[in-house]
Amino acid sequence: MDLRTKITAALKQAMKDKAADRLSTLRLINAAIKDKDIAARAEGNEEGVGDPEVLAILGKMSKQRTESARAYEEGGRLDLADRERSEIGVIEEFLPRQLSEEESEQAVSDAIDETGADSIRDMGRVMAVLKDKYTGQMDFGKAGPLVKNRLS
Repeated sequence: MDLRTKITAALKQAMKDKAADRLSTLRLINAAIKDKDIAARAEGNEEGVGDPEVLAILGKMSKQRTESARAYEEGGRLDLADRERSEIGVIEEFLPRQLSEEESEQAVSDAIDETGADSIRDMGRVMAVLKDKYTGQMDFGKAGPLVKNRLS
């Protein structure tokens, strides 16, 4: 079952369960996916976005909410921070398990070996391989410095 189907099924179940907060978050996810679909169709992709793009959308939404929760905590708005964290929980239900630090380092090593990268100029190719294989499983903001350290 693809991600879009899982999200739709969860949305229907949240409606039946009258889970307002969960329903709200699932509707936000659906809206973000539909926005990307519209953009993809404008570029000539009639089928819309696939699972890798949906994973990227979910990862971005999760990261945004993490940053928002941190900002709300610093501002003393714990109620809003809790709401952001509950949204993160719903979003992460659809994301694959995140790689540990050791697994990320191994993935970087494998990608470097696969591409034959030997200098910092090859960083783009290594990152492209990582994004193809580990979208939604790896924080690329942390992977970039790992790759850079290995190649310099």
